[in-house]
Amino acid sequence: MKIIFVRHGHPDYKKDCLTERGHPQAEAAAERLKDEKVDKIFSSTCGRAYETAQHIAAHHNMDITQLEFMREIDWGIRGSDDFVHPWDCADEWVLHGNSVVNSDWRNTPEYKDKTFLENYDKVLNGFDKWVEAFGLQREGDYYRITKENDDTIMMVSHGGSSSAVLSHILNVPFPFVCQTIRPYFTAITVVSFYGKIGELTAPKLELVNDARHTEGLDKENSFGK
Repeated sequence: MKIIFVRHGHPDYKKDCLTERGHPQAEAAAERLKDEKVDKIFSSTCGRAYETAQHIAAHHNMDITQLEFMREIDWGIRGSDDFVHPWDCADEWVLHGNSVVNSDWRNTPEYKDKTFLENYDKVLNGFDKWVEAFGLQREGDYYRITKENDDTIMMVSHGGSSSAVLSHILNVPFPFVCQTIRPYFTAITVVSFYGKIGELTAPKLELVNDARHTEGLDKENSFGK
């Protein structure tokens, strides 16, 4: 089984849609992926992800299934209107010499009292239930293969929710993903699961944060905040 993660194009966050800059990015990703064997296309229920997925789905003449659990994560502080971005936290850790591979990162001041943790766990639990239907059952740090599945699945979502999934399936701290993998707009990340029925398996990274298809469209392709 292969999962192709695609981040949405440049967004208007207030209107939750793609901008004039975002649609060409999404179409460039669609052109790049048009020859990929795709069995199913999913997106989060956010408009910017769904509009990006529409560009891709049009090239495959396929429907899109929307998934609530892959919506972007709320990064707020509980009981406050303040906004704390997890990538900023990771940057601060590096600047001060703190380890982004801290296994106890959940209990650090940067993350402990944030609404982020509740939403982070919602993404992980939703993802594990979702992949069960495709024959991957979470067991400890890995996945038990319960049935054969050679499908290639497209997942169009967000920088935060996809990074949460990657930290979960790769068993690495979320701040590490924030520091090392900052998905560009419409960046593509590919993971594959191999093995026989009954075996435990872990994902293999085939491609990470690749947005070469947007070259020439933008002077820069920021991961956005």
